[in-house]
Order: sequence, then C-alpha cells, then structure tokens
Amino acid sequence: MLRPWSLEIQLDKNSGKALYLQIADAVINAIKTGKLTSGNALPGSRQLAGLLQVNRNTIVAALDVLIAEGWLITIDRKGTFAAAILPENKTLKTSSQKIKIDKEEPKPHLIFDDGLPDSRLAPMNDLARAYREIFSRKSRWQIMGYSSELGHPEFRKAIAQMLNFKRGMSIAPEQICITRGSQMAMYLAAHCLFEKGDYVMIENPGYKPAWEAFENAGAVLLPLNINKDGIDIGQAEEYLKKYPNIKAIYVTPHHQFPTTVTLSLKKRLRLIELSNQYGFTIIEDDYDNEFHFGQRPILPISSYDSLQNYIYIGTLSKIVAPALRIGYLTSSLENIEKISRHRKIIDVQGDNIMEEAVLSLINEGKIKRHLKKTNVLYKAKRDYFENLCSQYLKDKAAFIRPEGGLAFWIVPKSQTNVQLVYHQLLAKGIKIINPENFSFGETISGFRLGYASLTETQMEEGILALAALLETKKD
Repeated sequence: MLRPWSLEIQLDKNSGKALYLQIADAVINAIKTGKLTSGNALPGSRQLAGLLQVNRNTIVAALDVLIAEGWLITIDRKGTFAAAILPENKTLKTSSQKIKIDKEEPKPHLIFDDGLPDSRLAPMNDLARAYREIFSRKSRWQIMGYSSELGHPEFRKAIAQMLNFKRGMSIAPEQICITRGSQMAMYLAAHCLFEKGDYVMIENPGYKPAWEAFENAGAVLLPLNINKDGIDIGQAEEYLKKYPNIKAIYVTPHHQFPTTVTLSLKKRLRLIELSNQYGFTIIEDDYDNEFHFGQRPILPISSYDSLQNYIYIGTLSKIVAPALRIGYLTSSLENIEKISRHRKIIDVQGDNIMEEAVLSLINEGKIKRHLKKTNVLYKAKRDYFENLCSQYLKDKAAFIRPEGGLAFWIVPKSQTNVQLVYHQLLAKGIKIINPENFSFGETISGFRLGYASLTETQMEEGILALAALLETKKD
C-alpha cells in the first residue's frame, strides 16, 4: 500500500463555499492534475481533520461526496484510496500529457522463459562461502577501492584461459573486458563500432535487445533470413554489394536465437571470407555455449585464426545464476582500448567482489562440477520435453530437438495467428515470450519455449495448453 498522501489544501473560511466542498474540490483537482494517482491512500478522517484543523464531520462529509461521485473508493480495514476508474474520461490529465491507468494483468502461474537455467540449481552455498572468505581476509580492505574498468586482472586471466582451452581461441587477458552481463557487452561493442548512419546485418528472427543497443549507437539494421543451416549468406552478399558502410554483422551461430539452429561450417567459412574482404566486424554472441548435449560444442567463429575483425561476447550469468550479472567480451587490443574508454563513462568498474567470489569457484573446480551436474539434468529435461512435443504436437507443429541450449523452437504446421495464441495462453495463466519480440517487421510464426526452469508437470501443462490452441495440419 502506498503511504497516505500529504495533502496541501488551503481553506478559505471566509468564502461563501462550504468547507467540505472546498476539500472535495481540492482532492478532485489533485486527481485531475496527477498529484494524486490511482491507488494512493488518503489519511484517515481523524488525521485529516487534524491536518486541516476542521471538525471531523466536515471531513466525513467531503469524503462522502468524493466516494459518491466515484473519485475515491473505500476498502474494508484498509482505508480510502483514489479510484482506478475515474468519472471523467477514465484518465488523469497533466499539463503536458494524459496518463492512462492500466488494469494490472493477473500474474501467470506458469512461465516459459526464453531459455534460462533453473535458478534453484545455482551453487548459492558455495558462492556465499566464497563471499565470507573474501571478507574474512586480512587484506579485504584492498578490494574496497577502485580497480581496472576492464575487470579484476585474475578474473580476466581465468576467462582467457577458459576461452583458449575450451573454445579454441588464442587471446591474452588484456583482450578481455568483464561486463555486467552480456547486454552491457552488446552496448559497449555497439558504441565501439558504430556511428550514426552505419549499417549492421542482423538475424531475423533474432535477439531484439541487441538490435536496440545497435540502434542506440546510431546503426541501421539490415535483417537476414534464417534457414535450416543458419543465416542466408546470399542475402548478406547482396547487402554488402549495395551498402558500402556496413560495419558489422551480429550472429548467434552456436544455437541461433530464437530458432536454435547451428550455423553450418560452410557458411562460417564464407562469413569469415566476406568479413576479411569487406572489413566488417563479426559480433558473435555465444550466449549458451556451456549447455551442449552432443559430443562437444562447435568452436566459435572467433576461434578461427583467419578472422581479422571480431568481437566475441559471452556470459557467466547463466552458469551461476541469471541475477548475478557477469558477462565478458573479447576483441583486438585496439577495440578493447575504445571499449575501455567508453566503459569509464558509464561504469568506473565492475563488481570486484563478485568477480573474486566466482574466480574462487572456478579455481576450486566448483563451476566445472556444477556444469557437469546441471548438463545431465538439463539433458534429461530436454528429452522429456521432446517426448511431450512428439506426443501432443506431432500433427500440429514442427520442431527439431536442439543439441544444446535450454529452449525449443516450435513452428505451427497450419497458418496460425501466433499473437492470438500468445494472448490466449496468457488468459489461461501461461506466459510465453511474445513472438513479436523476435521479429524484424512482420511477426515470425514460431514459439520459443524454455524448459530448463520448469518441472515435468509444468512442461506437460504448458504443451497441452498450446496443443489445444493449434490446429491439426490437413493433408
């Protein structure tokens, strides 16, 4: 409940207008001008009488008028509040705009995210212990000052070692910037590369928060269609011939977001050739490399020695817990220097204590063991989710079992209004990612359903609800 509104009412006891009407009109004016908004609580009648130095009966008379006219509502044992629906046009007016009062949607009981890990599996006890050990050191005062805007040196060294050993890269710690999640990395990359009017090729469907970061830096988006083996390279070549100032391409080649397809080797090699020929940068977002259920994950495009211009973005947030914002990017020393200068403007440094705590878990092998355990669990969930889709969506939707990542891409077989399905599910208390969030222009027909954070019962409920809303394809 909001705190009682502090009334500022000037009463003219010499006016011919009754005091209770002056009070009522003052409250109405406050509501109309937006000073008092829906849900704001008024003081009790005794408190209000004391504040305005009038008889309590005068306050009761004013409140009766306001309640009768619909400006206020009363709730038993809670108090008196400004109404959500007002008698005049159902809106509040200010000097410059109208503020719409929206009715809150009911909270869904089941949420399909876009592929987040199960936060219940996060190694919180180990992380808490690492925090305690950091603060028990005699030299703990040293971590309370400023450090490098690029991140804790030892943490950067650990990330470089992980990328070199696990992802076939060849980088130095000086080529790494630690960020508060991959979205900050995207923002820094955008402002490192783009000026107003530059072009960037993007996947469509794709990851809209990245597009917004590019547009914020002044770039113009050029969408590329997604085929069963990744982006349409032919379309990219046509763009490169037509637009001379294409500065970058943004790709999610390991498990394309949202469709989960993997960019083929042939297309990877051709993309590298085009990048070197035209001089544009490949921004590679490897957002879920750690979650792979096959023999081994395909190495990043950025691991190829022949590639000249790249920015590689990754995250540790999904390994530890989504709420812990730890991302990173790596690139040439020249780009890292530009990124360093921009990072100082928006954030002097990262979270040193968090970086030290996670570093401790890395050095102790806790992160490695955590990943090994969770991948077994997520693979089992993946297989169960696939069985549900095969059982209930066989004649209604197409899908491919992803070899990694924590989500399925489900495409209706019959022509379907996916926006309508989204709202119909929401009405049932089941929330999925709005399909329009993946699309550049016309909404793509498909649903991205993350399964890792759900129980088997929740998965089945969600797939049954989706199946009931999709039509069976007629031969």
